[in-house]
Amino acid sequence: MPRLLLLISLLFAASAQAAQSVDPSVFKALERAQSAQEKGDYGAAHRALKQAEAKPGSAEEALLWRSRAYLAWAEGNNRQALELLDKAIASGKLDEAILPNERLNLAKLNLVERRYAKVVSLLGSPANASEEVLQMLVQAYQGLGQHAKALPLAERYVQANPNAADTWLQFLVAGNAELKRYETAERWQSRLLARHPDQAKSWRQLAGLQQMAGDEDKALATLRAAHVKGLRFTEAELDNLVLLASAAGQPWQGAKLLQGMLDSRLLPSDAKRRERLGMLWWQARERSQAAQIYRNLAAQSGSATFWLNVAQLELEQAHWQAGLDALKQAERAGAERRKVRSWREWAEGELSFERQRQVASTR
Repeated sequence: MPRLLLLISLLFAASAQAAQSVDPSVFKALERAQSAQEKGDYGAAHRALKQAEAKPGSAEEALLWRSRAYLAWAEGNNRQALELLDKAIASGKLDEAILPNERLNLAKLNLVERRYAKVVSLLGSPANASEEVLQMLVQAYQGLGQHAKALPLAERYVQANPNAADTWLQFLVAGNAELKRYETAERWQSRLLARHPDQAKSWRQLAGLQQMAGDEDKALATLRAAHVKGLRFTEAELDNLVLLASAAGQPWQGAKLLQGMLDSRLLPSDAKRRERLGMLWWQARERSQAAQIYRNLAAQSGSATFWLNVAQLELEQAHWQAGLDALKQAERAGAERRKVRSWREWAEGELSFERQRQVASTR
C-alpha cells in the first residue's frame, strides 16, 4: 500500500502542473482527496471528490474521473478503477505529459483483470520497452497463449537481468518446449540446473528435454551424471520419461532410453519393463530386437500371449519356420486354437511357396 500511495502522490503532483488552467474549487477538492487518501481516510477522499462539480466534457471532469480511479484502485476495486481511468484517458483532456504513465497504470489494471489483449494494445511496440513493460507484455502474451511473441521478450529481459528470478527461466523452458523447440528449452534448463545443481528435478527435466529432442544418449548421460553426483530419482520419475517418449510418438528413442536405464541399472529390470521395452521396439519396427525380448519373456513365463507375440513378429519378418515354432509353443501354452490354426495355415503356405521357389532357382 505505501508504494501505491507514493505512486498516487506522484500522479497528483503531475496534475498540479496544470493547476492554473483548472477550476480552483475542483483543484482544491483534488488536493483534499489526495491528502485524505495518503492518510488512509478513503471516506474523506470520497466526500471531497463528491463535493466537486465539473462541466461535462471538461478537463475538470477528466481529472475527477482519474482521481476516483486511483482511489478505487487503492481500495482494491480494480474493475471500477479500470473503467474510470479508461474514461479519463479516452476523454483527451488529460495533460499530454502524464498520459504515458496513465496508460501504463491502465495496462497494469487490465493485466490484473486478465484483459490481455487490452494490455498489449496499451503498451504498444516493445522495441524500446522498459524492463517493467517487458514483464507485462510477456505476461499478457502468455495469457493470450501467444508464446512465440512472449518468448523473445522474455529472452530480452533475462539477458538484461542475468539474475532474473527462476520463474523467467522456467517460462523460457516451458514456452520453448510447448513450441517443440527442445534444444532451446534444453539451453535454458541448463541455466536453471547451473543455479540448482543439487536438485534432482532439474536434472530429470533436462534429461526429458534431451530425450524429446531425439538425443536419448545425451539424456541417459545426464541421468548417469546425476546418479554419480549422489542424486536419486524414483522409479516412477524414470518410467515417466519413457512414457513421455511413447506419448510423443518416439518409440525408438523411448526404447533406447529404457534399454540404457536397464543396462546401467538406473532402473531394475522386471518383467513389466522388459515387456514395455519389447513393445517399444515393436512400435519402432525393430522386430528382431522385439522378438528376442518377447521370446525370453515367453520362455520364463510360459505365457501363450508372449509366444503369440513372438510368432507374429517372426511372421512379419517372413521368418516362416521360426514363426511356426513359436505357434507350436503358443498352442502348448493354451493359446486360442482358431487363431493358431489360421496363422499356421498362412505360414505353412508361405513356407511351401518359398521352398518351391528355391528349388526352381537351382534348376
